Amino acid sequence: MIPLNPLGRFLRPGLLFALSVFLTGCNSAILNPKGQIGHDEKTLLITATVLMLLVVVPVIIMTLTFAWKYRATNTKARYEPKWSHSTAIEVVVWSIPCMIVLVLAVLTWRSSHALDPYRPLDSDKKPVVIEAISLDWKWLFIYPEENIATVNEITFPVDTPLNFKITSDTVMNAFFIPHLGSMIYSMTAMETKLHLIANETGEFPGMSSHYSGAGFSKMHFSAHSVTEAEYQQWLTKVRGESATLDKTAFAALTAEKNHDWHPVTYFGTTETGLFDWVIAKHMGDNQHYGMKHDHKAMKHDGAEGESHDGHAMAEGDAAAHAEHTADEHAAAGHTGHGGSGE
Repeated sequence: MIPLNPLGRFLRPGLLFALSVFLTGCNSAILNPKGQIGHDEKTLLITATVLMLLVVVPVIIMTLTFAWKYRATNTKARYEPKWSHSTAIEVVVWSIPCMIVLVLAVLTWRSSHALDPYRPLDSDKKPVVIEAISLDWKWLFIYPEENIATVNEITFPVDTPLNFKITSDTVMNAFFIPHLGSMIYSMTAMETKLHLIANETGEFPGMSSHYSGAGFSKMHFSAHSVTEAEYQQWLTKVRGESATLDKTAFAALTAEKNHDWHPVTYFGTTETGLFDWVIAKHMGDNQHYGMKHDHKAMKHDGAEGESHDGHAMAEGDAAAHAEHTADEHAAAGHTGHGGSGE
């Protein structure tokens, strides 16, 4: 058995190293926000932590104090073996936690609505709309109002709201720019929304914070917050590219399942309605927002023959009908997927 003193000397350097590593997290992106949403979330995180420490810290101090005061070798400590109740102690140990829980409940309710990712941000400037599509294993960004697209890079003007529309052409992923704020998932046949804003210029790393396959660790991108003049210059640069993002180019991009980081790619023009088409093509032939029903289980007594005929026709036309449905939804939009506030 290792004596306690040598054991303490052995563990002390490791504990100091672990503490130093933990403290380096204070400079992380979440605690060093560059946008209003990030600032509000940082304030909420610190406030909730401090409120909880109002219980945790006194309990730790009292535990150590009582253990020391009422140790077996302290003969001066008062010994009361028949003590069983104290109204004053009961009031303290119940009222303070109840008050903290009440404050946390009100704070959580208000912040949950104020920081709703679907809630548009108030600003005098026109928002920049960016349609984000998660692929294996890269991010495709479409600027529908600018008719351009990029892979693994976005650029936007500082102090301007960003309205993200997010979906996936493959498995579920998570869109996250830690310096700017909230994370939200991307899912096939669905559209999620996220509203962010950058209060400072700079380059901020973006990522997928949800494991999605072999190339997941390389699924990151750069978010550039620039001045309005620099943003217009960047738009001109991208529009100068000859590549066009249409369904054919999109199919080639999705077929390339890169396991290494995919280089930044620009498309000078894009096919209209491509984002809606990506959502619609995963909905299936019944158009129930991606939910597929087992037609074989939907037989009724007395109509078995009609059921078989119907299924034969459905199987024969499945591919053509799915493509027609996707094109139809892309042209008409996908009403019903919109989030609150827009």
